[in-house]
Amino acid sequence: MIEVTRLNDKKFFINCELIEQVEEVPDTSITLTNGKHFIVKETPLQIKKMIIEYKREIFGQDFLK
Repeated sequence: MIEVTRLNDKKFFINCELIEQVEEVPDTSITLTNGKHFIVKETPLQIKKMIIEYKREIFGQDFLK
């Protein structure tokens, strides 16, 4: 799971395995495979980096080099 921040500064965790789409419109919108979506403060690039770091924790340092 990765930690993201709502526009009201409240942090929450999201299961990155369920992320279907991340887009900047102009705020970052995360859409999950179940249709739910969230608007967060992090940029799409920050979210990508968090997902890669999460995967490295789970699968080891050689993942996504």
